[in-house]
Amino acid sequence: MRKVFSTPSASARLPRNERPERNSHTYLARTIMNDELRVIISGGGTGGHIFPAVSIANAIREKRPDAKILFVGAEGRMEMQRVPAAGYPIKGLPIVGFNRKNWLKNIPVLFKIMKSRNMAREILSEFKPQVAVGVGGYASGPTLNMAESMGIPTLLQEQNSYAGVTNKLLAKNARRICVAYDGMERFFPADKILFTGNPVRQNLLNTALTKDEAVRRFGLVPGKKTILIVGGSLGARTINDSILGNLPLVKQQQKVQFIWQTGKYYSEEIHNELQRRGCPENLIVTDFISDMSEAYAAADLVISRAGAGSISEFCLLGKPVILVPSPNVAEDHQTKNALALVQQNAALYVTDAEARRILLPQAINTVTDPAKLESLGRNILQLAKPNAASDIADEVIKLAMNQMQKA
Repeated sequence: MRKVFSTPSASARLPRNERPERNSHTYLARTIMNDELRVIISGGGTGGHIFPAVSIANAIREKRPDAKILFVGAEGRMEMQRVPAAGYPIKGLPIVGFNRKNWLKNIPVLFKIMKSRNMAREILSEFKPQVAVGVGGYASGPTLNMAESMGIPTLLQEQNSYAGVTNKLLAKNARRICVAYDGMERFFPADKILFTGNPVRQNLLNTALTKDEAVRRFGLVPGKKTILIVGGSLGARTINDSILGNLPLVKQQQKVQFIWQTGKYYSEEIHNELQRRGCPENLIVTDFISDMSEAYAAADLVISRAGAGSISEFCLLGKPVILVPSPNVAEDHQTKNALALVQQNAALYVTDAEARRILLPQAINTVTDPAKLESLGRNILQLAKPNAASDIADEVIKLAMNQMQKA
């Protein structure tokens, strides 16, 4: 097994009979640095896990500039690029998810889990955190499980209204569980739950652009209603098909214009189709939007999947939205996320199966109804938790301080 850190720890340089026991609570207490905050944050896989994790790290750094923060992710997953780009170090584990369709293919997965647990133990022993934070995703399982076994307090952050498998398994021994939806005592012990909301990218609030200025940035016409269509960085086929299949309806609109983010995966296919059929003048097409704050500023209405991170952003901005939950997610959690808003009249909801037929007509009807837009914007804004990252950071620091006092 490869070494995770090339430099041996201080204890490893001692004579063998003088080294402390590495797996005991006593070992951890002796090796924790009392004057330095050290935090491990583990998880990822998608932007919905990574963005909250980075937001929590940033909030910890704002409160404790001296804090040492190390991320632990899954090799080959998105976090291995996104986290270093945000300015934090990360270690990768060879962890992968189970194949739920063919269980015979899970035999190699079991070996990777065992290897990941051993590597997580090495990382924890060397880094010596006072607290470990799990945000969901493959890597958080072995990392937080080993942290709990080594006496390191853990905090879970659950983004969705339907708890993920990893967090449900880790909840029994977690000290604190931060959630974004009511009713999460269905999954977690009620006395551990703290309703914080989901951390989001704070730069979304920092744009100085007016709506007209943002519209002009996209080459569109101020004064017209604007619908923003997004499907994530890779895109969403159903949402894309809903637009591509209704190009004549798009072209007919005299008072409505569209910004369509196709995602990189579908970009070439859509570009070729639009070249063949012609692209309406009121439709701006791009594979990726680098500054979402500008896109949100331009939009009167958003069409989006129902990922927890996206929903939290819409809440923070008070942005009217039509949600199209992806059917290809664990426990159908996006549908549950969407319904949590629909029940409070804070969003509209179209199923994936119906989207190709009714999504665009419903969006046009909604964006041209001022009373409906105002109601949706007002109701979703009431669900915002703008201090989520700061509140979670306070809990992380509190757990770490308690651990240091015990040492």
